[in-house]
Parts: sequence; structure tokens; C-alpha cells
Amino acid sequence: MDGRLAFLGLVFSILILAWIGAGVLWRAAEVAELVAPLDPADYDELSVVAVGTGSEFENPERLGPATAIGLGTTVVLVDAGRGIAEGLRLAKIPVDQPAVVFLTNLLPYNTVGLDDLLVSGWLTDRQTPLRVVGPRGTRALVEGITAAHAAGNAAMADALGLPAAGAKIDVREVGDGHVEPVGPIEAEARTLPNGPIPTLAWRFTDGQSRIVVSGSGWGHDVLASFAGGADVLVHEAAYLPTVAELEGTGAVVEDPERVDRDRAMHTLIDAAGQLATDAQVERLVLVRLRPPPFFEIQMKRLVGNTFGGEILIPQDGELVFP
Repeated sequence: MDGRLAFLGLVFSILILAWIGAGVLWRAAEVAELVAPLDPADYDELSVVAVGTGSEFENPERLGPATAIGLGTTVVLVDAGRGIAEGLRLAKIPVDQPAVVFLTNLLPYNTVGLDDLLVSGWLTDRQTPLRVVGPRGTRALVEGITAAHAAGNAAMADALGLPAAGAKIDVREVGDGHVEPVGPIEAEARTLPNGPIPTLAWRFTDGQSRIVVSGSGWGHDVLASFAGGADVLVHEAAYLPTVAELEGTGAVVEDPERVDRDRAMHTLIDAAGQLATDAQVERLVLVRLRPPPFFEIQMKRLVGNTFGGEILIPQDGELVFP
């Protein structure tokens, strides 16, 4: 009897040690995935990755807005919201790989990640300036970022022997109709009217597929025409109830006028679906999503009231095309 108990104790001890060992190995693999150097992303086809799907509000589950377009090893970004370095890690794109950042507009939540992208990419051995292309006002923004970090960057360059060019930003302001090739990808800008700030939508093509990314819904007709027949439209769809709709929920509305102003700043759910329908796109990717948490089936149903094509609500880092 004692021998049997001893044998069972030995077996249980081995199982426990094996379980602990498996846990240690799993944790080690998980940490390695979070910090290990990444090989350059390489895409066989023109691809779209939802690097960050959140908005201007804090949201631990969704980083700030950023969309990656890739073909081969060429990767460009549209906007650079908060947490851009972590978003690129989730997307398995090295932080120094994006060749250009195309800005839709200079609202802060589209640009607060630029300094993060600049410094993080520099630390991982970016040898050339980060390129930023955007609407009027982009140069002043970049000059402010450069001035703000000049002393700190100089100290890092001296201490770590980093190349001076890697901490610089090559900036260009562009307007309607601007066309720019980036490796095998061609980018084209369209000015969106009726907004409170200069705004561009961007269209990317490799000669076969067409991707349109927009940061706002201003200029519905212009955007619908620009995105006409695209394979993918990446756009926001904000659920922002009216004051009347909030009255029955128990929510306290301290500033009703702000609710109306907020609604005017964004593309509402039904408008996003109608925009995609008017543009006759095949796939609508919804980003710039806001808390509180919502359910995918509800969002798809609401947008589906006005759009019959494919609707995607991605997580950060998710490949959404092809």
C-alpha cells in the first residue's frame, strides 16, 4: 500500500513539474513574441492591415487610428494614432519598416503617434528620415515635433551612436489630386470639403486592386465618387445617440449641445453604410471605433441596413484585405 502511494505521489509530482515547465515555456514564447525582432513584413498581394482601430477616446482594447497598406516589403501608413508602435507589433510589421505616413487630417488622434513612430523606429536602426505627407498645416506640426524632441534626440544620438538622419522627418504638404508612387504602390489624394480642418482621403492601387482610406465622412458625395468601385473602403462608423435617445437610458447629459457637435464631427452608422452603397465598394472595414464596448453583430446589423456588401469590424493588427 505504501509503495502504491509513493508511486502515485511520484506520478503526480512529475505531472506537476511538467505542467509548471509547460507554463514556463509558454510564457517564454509569449514574451519572445512580444519583444523579439521582427522580420520585415512581406505581402504577395496589395494588402490592408488594421493597425489601430480605436478613436480619440481611451480604450485599452483598441489603439488609436492607423491603417497599413503593404505590397512586397513596401509598407505605408494612413495616420498614426496613440500606441502606433504596439499596433505595428500586433500587425507583425517592424516599427522601422513603414516608408511613408499619409495623414488624413491634423486632428490630434490621427497624429499623436508620430513622435512614437519616429523615436521607436530610430531605436531599431532606421537609417533615413521618416516621411510624412499630409494636408496644409502638416509642416508646422512636424516642425513642432522636431523642436520638442531636439534636445532628447541629440542626447540619445550621442549616447547610443544612432544615425542622425533616422531622427528626422521629411515632410510634404499636398492637396487635391496629388499622386505619389511608393515602390509598387501608387497613392492618390482627394480633398474632402465641408469639414472644420483640411482633410484628405487616400486611394492606393497596384494597378489591380484599389483601397480607399478616409479619416472622416465630410464631403459625402466627393468621397463616394473617389471610392467608386473600390475593393475596400476603410472608414469610421460611430454610434452616437441623440440627446432624445439618451433620455430613456438614465445617462446624464450635461451638455446637450456638445452631443450634437460630436455627432457632426463623425460618420454615423447609417451614413457609413450609405456611403459604401453610394460608392459601390465590395468591402467596408469599420475603424475608429469608440467605447463603450459594442457587439459586432449589432454593428453589422445597423450598418447592413444601408449596405449590402461585406462588412468587417477588425481587431488591432488584423489583416482585412485580401
